[in-house]
Amino acid sequence: MNREILRLAVPNILTNISVPLLSSVDTALMGHLSALHLAAVGISSMVFNLIYWNFGFLRMGTTGLTAQAFGENDRGKITATLGRALFLSLLIALFLVITQTPVIKATAYLLNIDAITYPLVIEYFDIRIWAAPATLGLYVIFGWFFGVQNAVIPLILTLFINVLNIALSYYFVYGLKLDIAGAAYGTLVAQYAGFIVGLIVLFQYEDTLQKVSYESILDKIQLSKFLNINKDIFFRTVALTFAFAFLYAQSAKEGEIALAVTVILLQFLSWVSYGIDGFAFAAESLVGKYYGAKDWNKFYQAIRFSFYWGSGLAVIYFLLYYFGGQWLVALYTNQVVLINAVKPYLIWVTIMIFAGMPGFIWDGVFIGMTATRAMLYSILFSLMIYIALFYTMHSIHSLHLSWLNFVLFLFLRSAVQSWMFYRYGKNLK
Repeated sequence: MNREILRLAVPNILTNISVPLLSSVDTALMGHLSALHLAAVGISSMVFNLIYWNFGFLRMGTTGLTAQAFGENDRGKITATLGRALFLSLLIALFLVITQTPVIKATAYLLNIDAITYPLVIEYFDIRIWAAPATLGLYVIFGWFFGVQNAVIPLILTLFINVLNIALSYYFVYGLKLDIAGAAYGTLVAQYAGFIVGLIVLFQYEDTLQKVSYESILDKIQLSKFLNINKDIFFRTVALTFAFAFLYAQSAKEGEIALAVTVILLQFLSWVSYGIDGFAFAAESLVGKYYGAKDWNKFYQAIRFSFYWGSGLAVIYFLLYYFGGQWLVALYTNQVVLINAVKPYLIWVTIMIFAGMPGFIWDGVFIGMTATRAMLYSILFSLMIYIALFYTMHSIHSLHLSWLNFVLFLFLRSAVQSWMFYRYGKNLK
């Protein structure tokens, strides 16, 4: 089992750790221009997180359903799941492009973006939003490959996209002097290049795919099941991104420096979540496969060993951030005032690692089981407590208090998911 987990997890970890490079490179490039540019690109990245994270079900739902079909050795289901997911991703992308103006205005209002930062945020958003079809299409492609137990292709695609993005963004920002627009153009071009390559690779899988009719892809019963599972994941992700957006909004009220501090700290959290999610993705694939095959011994074994490996990686992150956090901050900005402002808050990053780790792994387990309703309920309950705690103490203006509430939110989510699984086991829905 360890070999199976590592076969999937190692490429997933490399893939996922490289994902924050898209925003981290932009953050680092802007952080060396000014605190204003850093805050603007941080907010802009959060806007796209609010958008794209909400449609993360295109990857997660595709992985769970594909893995179960793979365990059943049903090529027709495997192919039809891919078709439904790509069809849905295109519809959502077109909707986002058409509604881009009200979307950015509403998001700017919710995040308390001030008049100085707003023009830079708009400039970045108006360019990068056109990458929506490629970005959402890549979610589907990655999810499908994870479902058929192949984590290497997503790794290769992600490395290709990120290397291209780094090169293009650096050239556009410093070579062509396009500033924040250059960072957006770099991401735009890299996403479409990756999507095209992904489609080329995908259609080489003739042994796994088979010809299916449009009628089977759009079958009402199967499409309804697909949409219901993804609906739960969608609302779960909306709740999760709201929690992040709420933290951004409260930080913005404390001023430009406080907002920049939160931008950097959440970059640290991104590295943690994407790293541990490597084992969560492995859990999605393996749990889904053994759930579909009704092999309960390996089903529980996959869960247990995923937690072992996730906990080990969490310890490594803790040591890295505890002893080297202040030097890592310097990678994001050379502004001395900002570096000094971040240092007192690094303790929250180390606490967050252990508060959030179980929740990351449980998400993978629940998705593999397609127990999406339970995942939704756990996040909604935790979010309600999070908001209630904030408004109980909202008269105390403190960035430390905002981060304490956020850490408690992550811990509570992990605790509720743990209770749910130990209460219902493989019968969880």
